[in-house]
Amino acid sequence: MTIGVLALQGDFAAHAAALRRAGAAALEVRHVSQLPGIQGLVIPGGESTALLKLMAAEPWFEALRSFAQRGRALLGTCAGAILLAREVRRPGQPSLGLIDVVVERNGYGRQVDSFEADVEAPSLGGVIHGAFIRAPRFVATGPGVEVIGRRGGEPVLVRQGRVMASTFHPEITFDDSLHRTFLSTAA
Repeated sequence: MTIGVLALQGDFAAHAAALRRAGAAALEVRHVSQLPGIQGLVIPGGESTALLKLMAAEPWFEALRSFAQRGRALLGTCAGAILLAREVRRPGQPSLGLIDVVVERNGYGRQVDSFEADVEAPSLGGVIHGAFIRAPRFVATGPGVEVIGRRGGEPVLVRQGRVMASTFHPEITFDDSLHRTFLSTAA
């Protein structure tokens, strides 16, 4: 199975390494023309407004919506979760609307407020560790969204069909549970 990692901005190399450790071939995706050759795509963290500017060079929004409509799997982490959301707040910005969540940018504060914490994720084997770096917050989830990870009772990892989103970075904690779960979603 080949899983792509959107390689325009953010720590795409760490996601590719995590996918390889989890047993997939990883492809750094820089052009929409690469999407047909993969079974799933990770949209990594980084800075969502910078990512939007970089995506403007090609028809990414149309291509990613089509990718999802064809039943392909998507995982967005941090800024990737922002891009997948139905609605973005503080401030508002364009998003793909591929998962029925409302997300608030920098929901835990600025860079100095970043932290690491355990995430309760029973379906991923219990507890996983996440890095929350200028992390967004899910402030609302739609009825079709399953919360599969919580921190202090608050949703931080969600799934709707074959689309997953996390407000934290799993790729830098060397806990590959989320990547393995994503592979089973993409299969």
